[in-house]
Amino acid sequence: MAKFNLSQLLKNNAYPGRGIVAGMSRNGKSALIAYFIMGRSVNSRNRIFELFDGGMRTKAFDESKLSDSSLIIYNPYRAILDTDIVTNGDQTDTIYDYIAKNGDDGFAFEKALYTREFEPDAPNYTPRISAILDYDFNRRSFSYKLSILKSASDPTCCDRFFFGYSALAGRGHFIHTYLSDGNPIPSFYGEPEEVELPDTAEELSKIVWDSLNEDNKVSLFVREVPLAGGTPRQIIINKNK
Repeated sequence: MAKFNLSQLLKNNAYPGRGIVAGMSRNGKSALIAYFIMGRSVNSRNRIFELFDGGMRTKAFDESKLSDSSLIIYNPYRAILDTDIVTNGDQTDTIYDYIAKNGDDGFAFEKALYTREFEPDAPNYTPRISAILDYDFNRRSFSYKLSILKSASDPTCCDRFFFGYSALAGRGHFIHTYLSDGNPIPSFYGEPEEVELPDTAEELSKIVWDSLNEDNKVSLFVREVPLAGGTPRQIIINKNK
């Protein structure tokens, strides 16, 4: 049984920042992915998620209020071959471009992310969190990896951590940018949290969205990939409508 209840983890943390959940549905039929963003500033809260062919982007809800797009406008999700990539920044494109150019020898995720580091937003130095899911539809299975790139005690140094998992029914892993709210905001540390997952994208979206802090939550993306093949199910919830 997974160690943590995802809903409780979220309810007990007013500001986990941006978060990724990845793993296998409880019934063992699908891969499940969730990505959410939160915000404390007007600029961060002025966003929505929008699907495009092969991916998902952030965009300003009100363009007139957009003051700095450098770290808030990016593609959180892209698909290539039998692979899904989810991150909290433009490193999504770094991973995608590396695979498109070099293929994937099993370490493309790591090699691509070794060219990147945490965000240059002193004094927070927000970590870059990333996930990759590699599907084997013939075997109705997949594996997944999570990563965090974070500032060391000396902000001129970047520590890079990678975690690899085999899919197990009902088990997922949750990684987020911040340990909790604060000023500066403390970065997440330790291993990704092992969490229980439901059967469907609808259930997961309700668990996450209803548990996020009402004042700080901005947008949520959930993807359900049937391991037997078929069309994936995708859900977007935007606080700005």
